[in-house]
This record gives sequence, structure tokens and C-alpha cells, in this order.
Amino acid sequence: MILPEATLNVLVLATTVAVVLLLVIVVVLAVRLAKLRSAYASALDPARREDLFQAVQRQADDLDGLRNDLGIVHENTEQLRTLVSDTVSRVGIIRYDAFADMGGALSFSAALLDEHGHGVVISAINGRSETRAYAKPIVSRDSEYNLSQEEHAAIDAAMSGSKGTSGAAVPSRRGRRRDAS
Repeated sequence: MILPEATLNVLVLATTVAVVLLLVIVVVLAVRLAKLRSAYASALDPARREDLFQAVQRQADDLDGLRNDLGIVHENTEQLRTLVSDTVSRVGIIRYDAFADMGGALSFSAALLDEHGHGVVISAINGRSETRAYAKPIVSRDSEYNLSQEEHAAIDAAMSGSKGTSGAAVPSRRGRRRDAS
């Protein structure tokens, strides 16, 4: 069967259009494939020569390892937090004149406490011819020994987290007020 020339021309033209269209599709797909291969290659370590499944499995294993390490770090942080809560972390120092005829605020009370208010308060009373030092244990911001007004002020300064080494003005033992700084 022989087709007329006009029909053959239409068929050739349609086939040519289809081939050109298919070539465009092939070029677009080739560009997409090149991009996909580039992304695939960047996701993989070329030295390992692994496929995508192996790379994903390796990443999952690495992630599990990091989660385990994070758990260990969390446990260590909790242990450190417990240890630090029992160390001296609060210090308050109050300077004062122990006697009215003495100047320079050479006497002091220093509280060295942990965050629970446990520790020691050390006081040094400076006189003309001698200096006496006292240390009193502190449990929950109090002591079994009588605490002076200055020692209470040092404990309060320590627990309030005052940044300086001087507390507020406290009355001296003879009733004279002196700024602790």
C-alpha cells in the first residue's frame, strides 16, 4: 500500500516534531540526572565507595553514637552540678571597726558558704595590741555558736550573692556605725 505524498509529508513532519520533542525531554532529564548525581556524590564520602543506603546507615549509626555521647555528657553534667552545689560558691565579707577608738575597719567577718548555706564564718577582731580570729561552722545559714551582728551580715551578704567584698554598713560593737567599704 502506497500512501499519498501529502500524507507522507504530514507523517514525516509529525515524526520530526516528536523526535525533537523527545530530544528536548532527554536533554532536560540528562540535566536533572546530572544534578541528582552531583547531590548524590556530595552526600557520599568518595573515599569509602559506598552506596546511598550505606551512607544513610553510616549517618544513622553516627547519630546514635552522638546521642549516646550526649547522654554521657548529661550524666556528667548532673554529677558536676551535685558536686558544685556542695563547694564554696558564696562569699561575703564585712569589714568593721570592732572598737570605737580604732579606725580603718581592720576587723572583718568572712562567710564561706555553699549554695545550701553550709560552710564557715571566720572573724578577725583587730585591737591595738592583738588580733583574735574565730571560726564558726555554719549549717543552713546558722551556727550552734552565737553569731555576732557582723557575722550574720557576712552570711547574708554571701547568700545574697553580693559582688563586692564589702557588705552593708553594720553598727560597730560600741554603737558607732561604719561603712564596711
